[in-house]
Amino acid sequence: MTRTVLLRGVAIVISIAMLGWIVADARWQGVGERLARIDLGALVGVALLFAASYAMRGARIAGEFRDEIVDDDGPLRRYLRILRVTLVHNALVNVLPFRSGEAAFPVLLSRGFGIGVGRAIVSLLWLRAQDATVVLGLAALFWPGLPIAGRLPAIAVIVVAASAVPWWARRHRRPVATAVGNGSRLDRLHALLERSTRRNASGWLWTLGNWTVKLIAEAWLLSVVVDAHDSGVPLLGAIGAELASILPIQGVAGFGTFEAGAAALMRTRDLPLQAGLEAALVLHAVVLALALAAGAFAAIVLPGSHPD
Repeated sequence: MTRTVLLRGVAIVISIAMLGWIVADARWQGVGERLARIDLGALVGVALLFAASYAMRGARIAGEFRDEIVDDDGPLRRYLRILRVTLVHNALVNVLPFRSGEAAFPVLLSRGFGIGVGRAIVSLLWLRAQDATVVLGLAALFWPGLPIAGRLPAIAVIVVAASAVPWWARRHRRPVATAVGNGSRLDRLHALLERSTRRNASGWLWTLGNWTVKLIAEAWLLSVVVDAHDSGVPLLGAIGAELASILPIQGVAGFGTFEAGAAALMRTRDLPLQAGLEAALVLHAVVLALALAAGAFAAIVLPGSHPD
């Protein structure tokens, strides 16, 4: 409890510090000028790439629960119902403080599809582990100044660590019903994690595709709003922002840590810190707007649970 309170206190301090920086010296003007640089073509292109990213996230969830969710109206409706959960969950994660929006995932799956809360939580943990693995791997691949002799071992360590999870889950495999009904907590975790990691290949492909498309979209947007002669700066900014999003300490709704992560990596290529923070704030605003728009669209338009 004390640790949670401490982390939340730090998160609030980070966000207040970021807000103070923006207000100081009328820096809102600089942020507004960068936001005005985004033309309609770039905005539409970025939005389409984010839509593709969202679609791949939905496909990943659909693959995860393909044996447990049946829709009498066919696979398309089933996918759209799962996509609805994915987009609403994503919107809540982006805007609610302290990543409390993550709690929506098991709740939505339980209410909409009858998926057990334990099963959904373990699945979410594995999905987040996959996300972290891909982002860390891409960071190791593009980290500024890191020699090839350092990149390859770093990527190898990340891959081995990620592979250890499904390997552990598959050892001494027990039927899920037996483990959940009669086993210890470790047995239940073991069985549920084995189920989540069973379709490793397709899950990893969707994860890699999602993050590749998302980082391209974010780098594109940063290239529009940032003044940089080095074409690698926007990509580093996108990676830095997403690396910050997997840290155990987050600003409120990511506000502050997201911008700091992006600006810090762009600073390694000599982009001034102020310019990096302003550009990252613009990126964050667009990401939040797209997440909210997609979540609202899903809640209003996409099919939900079957009527009673």
